Amino acid sequence: MRYVAIIPARYASTRFPGKPLAMLAGKPVIQHVYEHVTQALSDVLVATDDARIYDAVEAFGGKAAMTRTDHRCGTDRCLEALDKWLAEQSAIQPSLAESDIVVVNIQGDEPFVAPEQVRALCACFDCPDTDIATLARPYATTDTWDDLATPSTPKVVMDRTMRALLFSRNIIPHLRGIPEQEWLARHTFYRHVGMYAYRAHVLRNIAALAPTPLEQAESLEQLRWIENGYTIRVAITSHATIGIDTPEDLRKANSHFQELRP
Repeated sequence: MRYVAIIPARYASTRFPGKPLAMLAGKPVIQHVYEHVTQALSDVLVATDDARIYDAVEAFGGKAAMTRTDHRCGTDRCLEALDKWLAEQSAIQPSLAESDIVVVNIQGDEPFVAPEQVRALCACFDCPDTDIATLARPYATTDTWDDLATPSTPKVVMDRTMRALLFSRNIIPHLRGIPEQEWLARHTFYRHVGMYAYRAHVLRNIAALAPTPLEQAESLEQLRWIENGYTIRVAITSHATIGIDTPEDLRKANSHFQELRP
């Protein structure tokens, strides 16, 4: 199996335009993402729709692909970048089959992505029935009820083989008959970490799927995949990432880097 990491990175953003190029501890955010992912995989590609991001990636020695500006989501951008990568690789390795490729999708605003998280996603494909892989992080007993209840953090429940059964912005499962203040002590809840990997042909198929009722109800794209019968395998991570969605997030991230310095 060959793994290729694709990092979608758009310049436009309602809350923080140009965030992939925002400086974090002396480097653009996108460079942190790229360098962390390359510690786990050798095939890494930034998929962007903006020449400024493309030029920045090339300047620090990374590899980038220009993609269209009208994609609905990062999944579609990943597919276009995959096709460009496949066209390039076919000239080098004509025997490379799409069925032998897994695409790892890491967002361009996740500068604290850990190499072990990338490896955990890839390990999910040791199970031959895995179509898609993602990550989850357990809530700690020191978390608060507000941490657990916030709809901005999707939750996930899995079966005994670590196959995702359901994602929800609500708390799942509901602990019947147990006071809310005891829930975190009585059950292990899992927050979804939005990193994915897909078999290449699965990525191609899911990009063509129409929205589904559960997806529209929760505004969670991964529910579309479950409703269409795809197997999503979940790996557990203890690593807490810090996404950069706003200038305030960037300030916190810079403070975090300061704390990590000896």
